[in-house]
Amino acid sequence: MKFLFDLFPVILFFGAFKYYEGRKDAAAALLDGAFGALGMAAAFPPAQSPILVATVVVILATAAQIAWVWFRHGKVDGMLWTSLALVVLFGGMTLFFRDETFIKWKPTVLYWLFAGVLLASATLFGRNLIRKMLGEQVELPEPMWVRLNLAWVAFFGFMGVANLFIAFNYPTDVWVNFKLFGGMGLMFAFIIAQGFWLARYVEEEKT
Repeated sequence: MKFLFDLFPVILFFGAFKYYEGRKDAAAALLDGAFGALGMAAAFPPAQSPILVATVVVILATAAQIAWVWFRHGKVDGMLWTSLALVVLFGGMTLFFRDETFIKWKPTVLYWLFAGVLLASATLFGRNLIRKMLGEQVELPEPMWVRLNLAWVAFFGFMGVANLFIAFNYPTDVWVNFKLFGGMGLMFAFIIAQGFWLARYVEEEKT
């Protein structure tokens, strides 16, 4: 359930884009009406409108997600705040310039930020964040924790590159599909592979 909750903004982004992909004029009219009501009237091009509507949706969904977490738990994880800051920044530029390039860069920046934090925490401050998250579930010698941390750094680095490759070599609808299904599939595959590796190591330790 938590995984689906984390994907909530991405799922709504996907749904909004797919719904308005074949209703470009309706998407443009929706944007014109919404921004006009806010005193920011401007003509939105129909061709760009589906991704722009989806961008508005993902900004609102991320804000709602944080509000719900705050209401339920009284605090919000730093990762969610970071995601909100990036989606507002890149989403805002997408809407202001009517250019989907910015929102396409957002996942890559987030992935590379995760990779940078994991790497910097381990190398500069001696804090292995993967060990901090998983240390209560599994016991590993220090060299294995280092490898696991580096594996996540490499994975996030790869995901950032993959996002850019799809975003700027294929049509927008392909990128939107990849953002949900491709990203989720690669994450599942990596976690499963990691689980097999950890299980094998734990079994070796018991024998």
